[in-house]
Amino acid sequence: MQRESQGTATKVAMKSIVETAAEAGTFKTLEKALRAAGLVETLEGKGPFTVFAPTDKAFSLLPKGALDELLKDPAQLKSVLLYHVCEGRTPASEVISMESVKPLGGGELRIRKSGTDVMINESRITKTDIFCSNGVIHVIDKVLQPSEK
Repeated sequence: MQRESQGTATKVAMKSIVETAAEAGTFKTLEKALRAAGLVETLEGKGPFTVFAPTDKAFSLLPKGALDELLKDPAQLKSVLLYHVCEGRTPASEVISMESVKPLGGGELRIRKSGTDVMINESRITKTDIFCSNGVIHVIDKVLQPSEK
Protein backbone atom coordinates (compact mmCIF):
# COMPACT_ATOMS: atom_id res chain seq x y z
CA MET A 1 0.00 0.00 0.00
CA GLN A 2 1.13 3.48 -0.77
CA ARG A 3 1.42 6.36 1.67
CA GLU A 4 -0.02 9.73 0.78
CA SER A 5 2.30 12.00 -1.13
CA GLN A 6 3.83 15.17 0.20
CA GLY A 7 1.91 18.41 -0.10
CA THR A 8 -1.77 18.99 0.56
CA ALA A 9 -2.59 15.32 1.18
CA THR A 10 -0.29 15.31 4.21
CA LYS A 11 -2.04 18.34 5.71
CA VAL A 12 -5.49 16.79 5.21
CA ALA A 13 -4.34 13.55 6.82
CA MET A 14 -4.55 14.91 10.36
CA LYS A 15 -8.13 13.72 11.00
CA SER A 16 -9.44 10.16 11.24
CA ILE A 17 -11.79 8.63 8.69
CA VAL A 18 -14.77 9.24 11.00
CA GLU A 19 -13.80 12.88 11.68
CA THR A 20 -13.19 13.56 7.99
CA ALA A 21 -16.52 12.02 6.98
CA ALA A 22 -18.35 13.97 9.68
CA GLU A 23 -16.84 17.27 8.55
CA ALA A 24 -17.67 16.63 4.89
CA GLY A 25 -21.40 16.99 5.63
CA THR A 26 -22.47 14.47 2.97
CA PHE A 27 -22.04 11.37 5.13
CA LYS A 28 -24.53 12.03 7.95
CA THR A 29 -26.32 8.72 7.36
CA LEU A 30 -23.05 6.81 7.26
CA GLU A 31 -21.96 8.47 10.49
CA LYS A 32 -25.28 7.56 12.15
CA ALA A 33 -24.96 3.97 10.91
CA LEU A 34 -21.35 3.67 12.15
CA ARG A 35 -22.50 4.77 15.61
CA ALA A 36 -25.45 2.35 15.60
CA ALA A 37 -23.17 -0.53 14.57
CA GLY A 38 -20.48 0.30 17.13
CA LEU A 39 -17.84 0.91 14.46
CA VAL A 40 -16.80 4.49 15.25
CA GLU A 41 -13.95 3.41 17.54
CA THR A 42 -12.71 0.93 14.92
CA LEU A 43 -12.62 3.54 12.14
CA GLU A 44 -11.01 6.07 14.46
CA GLY A 45 -8.33 3.48 15.23
CA LYS A 46 -4.86 3.10 13.79
CA GLY A 47 -5.82 1.31 10.57
CA PRO A 48 -4.94 1.99 7.90
CA PHE A 49 -8.25 1.45 6.14
CA THR A 50 -9.68 2.12 2.72
CA VAL A 51 -13.35 3.05 2.94
CA PHE A 52 -15.74 3.08 -0.01
CA ALA A 53 -18.10 5.59 1.57
CA PRO A 54 -21.71 5.91 0.40
CA THR A 55 -23.12 9.43 0.57
CA ASP A 56 -26.44 10.39 2.15
CA LYS A 57 -27.90 10.33 -1.36
CA ALA A 58 -26.63 6.75 -1.82
CA PHE A 59 -28.40 5.68 1.37
CA SER A 60 -31.59 7.38 0.14
CA LEU A 61 -31.57 5.02 -2.87
CA LEU A 62 -32.05 1.96 -0.67
CA PRO A 63 -35.53 0.40 -0.84
CA LYS A 64 -38.07 2.11 1.41
CA GLY A 65 -37.63 0.99 5.01
CA ALA A 66 -34.34 -0.85 4.38
CA LEU A 67 -32.21 1.64 6.28
CA ASP A 68 -34.59 1.65 9.26
CA GLU A 69 -34.46 -2.16 9.36
CA LEU A 70 -30.66 -2.11 9.25
CA LEU A 71 -30.48 0.45 12.05
CA LYS A 72 -32.63 -1.88 14.20
CA ASP A 73 -30.26 -4.83 13.58
CA PRO A 74 -26.74 -3.80 14.66
CA ALA A 75 -25.18 -7.14 13.63
CA GLN A 76 -26.55 -6.93 10.07
CA LEU A 77 -25.71 -3.21 9.89
CA LYS A 78 -22.13 -3.94 10.98
CA SER A 79 -21.87 -6.60 8.26
CA VAL A 80 -23.08 -4.15 5.59
CA LEU A 81 -20.78 -1.37 6.77
CA LEU A 82 -17.70 -3.60 6.98
CA TYR A 83 -18.41 -4.60 3.38
CA HIS A 84 -17.35 -1.01 2.55
CA VAL A 85 -14.04 -1.18 4.46
CA CYS A 86 -10.76 -2.80 3.38
CA GLU A 87 -7.44 -3.17 5.16
CA GLY A 88 -4.68 -0.85 4.07
CA ARG A 89 -4.49 2.59 2.49
CA THR A 90 -5.23 2.02 -1.19
CA PRO A 91 -5.16 5.18 -3.32
CA ALA A 92 -7.19 5.46 -6.53
CA SER A 93 -4.04 4.93 -8.60
CA GLU A 94 -3.88 1.39 -7.18
CA VAL A 95 -7.63 0.72 -7.06
CA ILE A 96 -8.02 1.19 -10.83
CA SER A 97 -5.43 -1.49 -11.54
CA MET A 98 -7.09 -4.06 -9.26
CA GLU A 99 -9.76 -6.58 -10.25
CA SER A 100 -11.11 -7.08 -6.76
CA VAL A 101 -10.50 -6.38 -3.10
CA LYS A 102 -11.51 -8.22 0.06
CA PRO A 103 -13.53 -6.12 2.52
CA LEU A 104 -13.36 -6.64 6.29
CA GLY A 105 -16.98 -7.84 6.17
CA GLY A 106 -15.98 -10.84 4.08
CA GLY A 107 -16.67 -11.67 0.47
CA GLU A 108 -15.18 -9.73 -2.39
CA LEU A 109 -15.71 -6.37 -4.06
CA ARG A 110 -15.33 -6.44 -7.85
CA ILE A 111 -13.52 -3.51 -9.43
CA ARG A 112 -14.00 -2.71 -13.09
CA LYS A 113 -13.82 0.20 -15.48
CA SER A 114 -16.98 1.27 -17.30
CA GLY A 115 -16.04 3.97 -19.78
CA THR A 116 -14.37 6.67 -17.70
CA ASP A 117 -15.97 5.41 -14.47
CA VAL A 118 -14.51 3.00 -11.95
CA MET A 119 -17.09 0.69 -10.46
CA ILE A 120 -17.08 -1.18 -7.14
CA ASN A 121 -19.67 -3.92 -7.72
CA GLU A 122 -22.62 -1.85 -9.01
CA SER A 123 -21.54 1.40 -7.37
CA ARG A 124 -19.61 4.15 -9.12
CA ILE A 125 -16.69 5.88 -7.42
CA THR A 126 -17.54 9.59 -7.60
CA LYS A 127 -14.60 11.07 -5.66
CA THR A 128 -11.25 9.56 -4.76
CA ASP A 129 -8.29 9.97 -2.47
CA ILE A 130 -9.67 11.76 0.56
CA PHE A 131 -6.64 11.01 2.71
CA CYS A 132 -7.07 10.69 6.46
CA SER A 133 -4.70 10.01 9.35
CA ASN A 134 -5.71 6.35 9.36
CA GLY A 135 -6.56 5.64 5.73
CA VAL A 136 -8.31 6.91 2.66
CA ILE A 137 -11.93 7.47 1.63
CA HIS A 138 -13.30 6.92 -1.87
CA VAL A 139 -16.86 8.21 -2.28
CA ILE A 140 -19.44 5.92 -3.93
CA ASP A 141 -22.95 6.51 -5.25
CA LYS A 142 -24.70 3.34 -3.97
CA VAL A 143 -24.66 1.33 -0.77
CA LEU A 144 -22.84 -1.96 -1.33
CA GLN A 145 -24.72 -5.09 -0.31
CA PRO A 146 -22.81 -8.16 0.90
CA SER A 147 -25.11 -10.42 -1.13
CA GLU A 148 -24.12 -8.75 -4.45
CA LYS A 149 -22.67 -11.31 -6.82
